[in-house]
Amino acid sequence: MTYEEFADSRLGALLRYACMLTGDPHAAEDLVQETMLRVQLHWWRVARSDAPDSYVRRILTNQFIESRRTSWWRRVLLRADPDPVAASTSDHAAENAERDRVWSLLAGLPRRQRAALVLRYYEDLPDQEIADILGCAVGTVRSAISRGLDALRAEMVGTR
Repeated sequence: MTYEEFADSRLGALLRYACMLTGDPHAAEDLVQETMLRVQLHWWRVARSDAPDSYVRRILTNQFIESRRTSWWRRVLLRADPDPVAASTSDHAAENAERDRVWSLLAGLPRRQRAALVLRYYEDLPDQEIADILGCAVGTVRSAISRGLDALRAEMVGTR
């Protein structure tokens, strides 16, 4: 498989995954663009791996987790972080308001916990594959998911 074939077949899925991680379509596009640039530069390494899709997902996840850790001079901030989503008072259905509330709660989680939850419940990956992507032990994945769900539960119950 060539880089172009890989990009054509997986770009949409990577963008959806990045959107779930960031909660912002514009930030997701930037994240995928940076990831695909790295993938193209090191395509020989990606193509040789047993699972190129998992390899690229790991690159994207690591970039997401570490994006706030880079020093100020390596980042160019063109817009502020999005404001927390407020409940809509318009005629939107209750499920849309609930979805927005969950988005804002997810955005408040630490990045590693958010990535673990998205990989589990959105990407539907098993613990071992999540551990491979996050570069940690399976127990760490389970702990991150458990803590993330506990934090979400506490916020959901506390704000009702």
